[in-house]
Amino acid sequence: MKQKMAYDINEMPPIGKSIILALQHLFAMFGATILVPILVNAAAGKEVLTIPVALVTSGIGTLIYILCTKGRSPVYLGSSFAFITPIAAAYLKGGISGAMTGVMAVGLVYVIIAIIIKFVGKEWLDKLLPPVVIGPMIMIIGLGLAPSAIGQIGLAGGELDVKVLIVALVSFLVTAIVMTKAKGFFKIIPFLIGIICGYIVAVCLGMIDFTPVKEASFFSIPKFKILFKDYNLNFTALITIVPIALVTLCEHIGDHTSLGNIIGRDLIKDPGLDRTLLGDGLATFVAGFLGGPANTTYGENTSVVGMTRVASVKVIGLAGIFAIIIGFLGKFTALISTIPSAVLGGVSLLLYGFIAVNGLKVLIKNSVNFEESKNVIVASSMLVLGLGGAAIAITKGDFSLTISGMSLASIIGILLNLFLPAEGEKKVASLVEKPSKTDMIKLKKDIKDELTVELKDDILEAIKEELESSNTKSKRRKK
Repeated sequence: MKQKMAYDINEMPPIGKSIILALQHLFAMFGATILVPILVNAAAGKEVLTIPVALVTSGIGTLIYILCTKGRSPVYLGSSFAFITPIAAAYLKGGISGAMTGVMAVGLVYVIIAIIIKFVGKEWLDKLLPPVVIGPMIMIIGLGLAPSAIGQIGLAGGELDVKVLIVALVSFLVTAIVMTKAKGFFKIIPFLIGIICGYIVAVCLGMIDFTPVKEASFFSIPKFKILFKDYNLNFTALITIVPIALVTLCEHIGDHTSLGNIIGRDLIKDPGLDRTLLGDGLATFVAGFLGGPANTTYGENTSVVGMTRVASVKVIGLAGIFAIIIGFLGKFTALISTIPSAVLGGVSLLLYGFIAVNGLKVLIKNSVNFEESKNVIVASSMLVLGLGGAAIAITKGDFSLTISGMSLASIIGILLNLFLPAEGEKKVASLVEKPSKTDMIKLKKDIKDELTVELKDDILEAIKEELESSNTKSKRRKK
């Protein structure tokens, strides 16, 4: 369902507008990207990752991706939530060397898959991941983030904080009103305006502590952990992280399908899944090399592209450059870190919902037939497993693997789609193997009245002849 882009992938707005649009992408990814190091460190009980390094590797990764895709895909790469628990577990097993070796290995897995697709093709992936699987997958990405937004705005069931609710409401309403009522340039920066207005209200309500900004230095070098300088290769925890790469492949395809649906381009074909996976893989490898988290395509930034209709790859690249610069600016990083979660939660209500709606668009665009029981089973199973908190933990000796959320839903969806027979397939098989007069009459009526089954002309002719033969024999018996 193509939208008319205000700026297409190969276009660049005037430099002033480009800077503002790039900052909007930066703010969209900031909350999630800095949250990954925080959660990994909390899970490990020690400092494994740092926010400045996560920002720098995010920016570098985005630029690598743009180079690999030849500037034909407006994707921003940020820290991946799927690797939070595996990185923490790998650190506890093999220290920083075990964790970063695992992250680099994940990048290499992506690169290997990209090479296979380059030479073998992606038809096997089309069979594994049809629209009935990808659509729910995208919906789970968006709806799975919904609890995070609800928690940020203070509506998760705890004691209601009026200030938090006011800030979140202002951020949400300003963003929504700007999106629907604004004209000109303001219409394409709704999230930035919403965040600024929400932040101002938070300052007025006394919710901002500027102490970290005062204490931070203007310039600071991030705490990079560089391979062979700060750590060596360590394969002891490899099996803890690497299997997740095969699962996040589904997320990669889902995000690119969603973005392609928004901008009216098939990104899986052009620039091609081999190039997008190569960019994602090399970005993740470099992140591990420098001591950062694994990268992934960001649904938040995909939503920004769709809702602002600005698909300029140059704007995405500028956002990546800003992320690198901010990683070295202590005060600016500290200032952005003071943005209350209520502000981010307010705009995230729109961002996350937009992702889910695009999953629905995939199903509609591809005319997925939910009168077909198989499609109902595949989609409903994925949604319940992906959103219901289902998880499978496999532990044997040093091997530990947990598959949950979208990862588990994707695997189950793929397996169900591959092995469940479609009703139409069973009907055709039954008629071909052992046709009966009743079956053929019913089939003829279905073809004539509802066109529910497609058969070749020669099979239709065979049915006609069989019916005529049966009628002739019946008349003879009556005589």
